[in-house]
Amino acid sequence: MEKSLRAARIATFGFFTLNGFVMGMWVVHIPTVEHRAGISHAVLGWLLLLLGGGAFAGMQLVGPLTDRLGARKVVPASAALCSAALILPGLATEAWTLALAMLVFGFGNGCLDVSMNTHAVQVERRYERPIMSAFHAFFSVGGVLAALVGARTLSWDWSAALTLTSISVFGLSVTVLFTPALLRPEPAHAPETTADEAGAGREPSPADRQPFPADRQPSPADQKPPRAKTPSRIWALAVLAFMLMLCEGVANDWSVLGLREVLDAPAATAALAYGAFSTAMTIGRLLTDRVAARFGPVAIVRYGTALGALGLTVVALSPWIPLALAGWTVFGIGLSGSVPQLFSAAGHADQGNAGANVSRVAGLGYLGMLAGPAIIGPMTHFIPLNLAFFLPVVFCVIAASAARILRTGPVAAAPAAEPAQAAAGGRPA
Repeated sequence: MEKSLRAARIATFGFFTLNGFVMGMWVVHIPTVEHRAGISHAVLGWLLLLLGGGAFAGMQLVGPLTDRLGARKVVPASAALCSAALILPGLATEAWTLALAMLVFGFGNGCLDVSMNTHAVQVERRYERPIMSAFHAFFSVGGVLAALVGARTLSWDWSAALTLTSISVFGLSVTVLFTPALLRPEPAHAPETTADEAGAGREPSPADRQPFPADRQPSPADQKPPRAKTPSRIWALAVLAFMLMLCEGVANDWSVLGLREVLDAPAATAALAYGAFSTAMTIGRLLTDRVAARFGPVAIVRYGTALGALGLTVVALSPWIPLALAGWTVFGIGLSGSVPQLFSAAGHADQGNAGANVSRVAGLGYLGMLAGPAIIGPMTHFIPLNLAFFLPVVFCVIAASAARILRTGPVAAAPAAEPAQAAAGGRPA
């Protein structure tokens, strides 16, 4: 079992790296794809919203599907879809074909995001110690590899169609390689007998098994299973994910521009802002699991987001470029471990609905990342960009204050009335 569990962990690292690599290759080729399709920056912005919408739809669909079919089946299918869909943007020659490509590629990415995070929760559960942050770190590693590979293929004058098709084939090969190591679904637990039956050493009688009075047959309403409701704690985790991934999106989209506009930094120096943030995020996620094992997820989110708020405040108020770069580094370290803890808490809250719960948190978090540019951009019409950074500062402070939500143990879905319990005088069947 120990060997198979280690193999499953390696396979999960592989799928996270693949997801980061595929997404990174798309990002590297955005200018080339835009030129081939003959569209403007404004049109590209609208098409990127289709990418996000497709991802959100994929997340909401594949979460419950993963709970029903198992991550071992859904993760490879999602990885194959995401890898194969990468070909489409490279082949698009018009706005409408690129729009369709964005929708399909985003859908595949959303499916892979939720399914692989659900499998990561299962691996973490069997390890019985925090390992989620390291998985997310390897997503960042995949992005770095994509930047290096993309830069090389562009220097060779490879077309976007050739490069993305090659990466698609590579992604399908990686999927085939790692699929056999994925965890098999855990066997369902046998129903428990009542204390009286256990003490008497007898099988339950037909009358014990009958949940309805003898003179009444179950109605269609009785036979229909109660619809599980998402617990309020999961929605609270999703709101925190929205705020923190919005903060991450702000760093991705505005860190370089902030140094250029506010501090008048040269282009090469301004690029170091995003480099400092992303490097700090990767290193922080590689180290977070050990810290979480010792101090717990509440401390990671509480003190991490507080540190992030401090770092971004330094960025907003700094009159010097080196100090601003240090602020982006601190911001990256602070945020690095928080979002993985939210995903982990959602997945562990209810083992039977792990996929659905992760899809809620990931979906709302992804919307937050998309909302970052949409919110900060209009704010700059009224206030300077550096002052607009105080919005994510506020979100970090709120997250630090609400971190205790991670302390609560596993939760079940909202209770629903069950006819069996009512017939038995309120006693669980």
